[in-house]
Amino acid sequence: MRDLTLVVKLMMIEKKDILYSIIFGFIAGISAVGLFAASGYLISKAALAPPLYALIILTSTVKLLGFTKAISRYAERYFSHRATFTILSNLRVSFFEKLEPLTPGIFQKYRSGDLLSRIVGDVESLQNFFLRVFYPPIVLMIVFLCTILFTSFVSIYIALVLLIGLLLTAFVIPALFAVRQAKIDSHVRQGRGNLTTEVTEFLHGFRDLKIYQKLHEKEENLLQSSDAYIKEQERENINTLYSQSMNTFVALFISWLVLALGAYLVVDGQLDGIFLAMLIMISLTVFEDASPMAVFPIHIQDSKQAATRLFSVVDWESKNKVKQDYKEQLQQSNAHSIEMTNVSFSFPKETRPTLEEIYLKLTACSKTAIVGPSGSGKSTLLQLLLKISPANQGNIYLDDVAINQINQEEIWKNAKVVLQENHFFFGTIRSNLELAKDGLTDAEMEATLATVMLDHFSLEDKVNEKGENLSGGEKQRLAIARAMLKDGHLWLLDEPTSSVDAITEQSIYKNLFEQAKNDTLVLISHRLTNLENMDQIIVMEHGTIIESGTFNELMQQKGYLYKMKQIEKELL
Repeated sequence: MRDLTLVVKLMMIEKKDILYSIIFGFIAGISAVGLFAASGYLISKAALAPPLYALIILTSTVKLLGFTKAISRYAERYFSHRATFTILSNLRVSFFEKLEPLTPGIFQKYRSGDLLSRIVGDVESLQNFFLRVFYPPIVLMIVFLCTILFTSFVSIYIALVLLIGLLLTAFVIPALFAVRQAKIDSHVRQGRGNLTTEVTEFLHGFRDLKIYQKLHEKEENLLQSSDAYIKEQERENINTLYSQSMNTFVALFISWLVLALGAYLVVDGQLDGIFLAMLIMISLTVFEDASPMAVFPIHIQDSKQAATRLFSVVDWESKNKVKQDYKEQLQQSNAHSIEMTNVSFSFPKETRPTLEEIYLKLTACSKTAIVGPSGSGKSTLLQLLLKISPANQGNIYLDDVAINQINQEEIWKNAKVVLQENHFFFGTIRSNLELAKDGLTDAEMEATLATVMLDHFSLEDKVNEKGENLSGGEKQRLAIARAMLKDGHLWLLDEPTSSVDAITEQSIYKNLFEQAKNDTLVLISHRLTNLENMDQIIVMEHGTIIESGTFNELMQQKGYLYKMKQIEKELL
């Protein structure tokens, strides 16, 4: 319910439209009851041959109530749907604002298909919260109570029967089916998430599935997920039909009971027979407003599950994010120093530490290489520097300022980053380079392309989604070019040339080090080339630092780096 409370808070921003929806909903409901009540009374009155003016007044009243019902129903639909669309807009904006800071590391916790299902499907499900859950019961209660109050002046017994009908159709039956719906709905949402995940993986991995001849097995898994989701939907629909049928049955039974009790009261002399038709018409009409309560359990459970799944994505932020004003800013004109003291980190739901008791100090303008075997924690260390993930223990400082005192955006603004996997947008070479900063000229971009040996490309050459038409080496060089064009004095490079040939790599590093001579540079690499030019080399293994020093110092120690260099020489 806490998550639904957040939805209600966002909903109350549109309190003006909500109030209009309730007011016009009440007018429409009470007009419908009045319309049928007047019609029933008109029928009975006409049978007694009253004066013509009496029939004219009653007929005019019926017509007026008919117009009032139509106009107010239109106004109710207008304001309620306008409120719904605006509420959904507010919900999406609020959710995105909370999700955006988490996006760099969000896929460590959620699979992409499941995340897509929550962002799209669950947000859409919440559109029914206002239209089906929030304001219709309010309108129902007001209309019913007013009707019962009016009926009590005619017959207190009929009023009590209508009150019993209200309790059954609005509370008892929906509550009984809500218990069953709670179990069904969780399975439906889980099934939809599983299906979306399977479809996403099937599409992304189609090529590899074809290569390894596993397409049929994946198709079977996809069909099983689809069948399971369809079965859960069938259970949900059956439960809905049962609830509607039971609600309709009780409403019609109450109308028959009103007829029987009314007839008895007329015969017993406790009720004027002219009101009998009116009371029957009232009972038939007032329960029309109770019919939406038949699907109330489905929509309330659907909304609760949707809100829980949706806000659980960003709940991690609220639990782990320390409230800060982020007043500290990095000096954009100077190189930056980095220091880590006793830093440890583990990924969520993993017991094995990825980094353990890391101590390092990088002075401003220094050039540092971090080397080590795959899985030693090198890339994770870079993520901590970029504040993609928070350290579980220890402190990280940039320019002697704790990183949790610095806004994530401030770090990224001052960093030139090349990751192992870099995203390229559908468009052109120009549009992908212009991400670096505003105001780039064609001459600057063309010169940078030449620096990374991509001068065979023109700025108008097409780039497919994710750079599918580029080779691995071209992607890395384009990412380096983008970093070169960006402002900042902190270079964070994670395997930037792993797919580039040795000759091209030497040329790129020569130009890169020349541009970064007055900047702080951190290079993560499996390769042991160009280490002689580094001010410091840090060797990592199993999440810890096992060696550090200059190239000559580490070679003299004849430790891990020395052994790896010897193996490299033998292979070459």
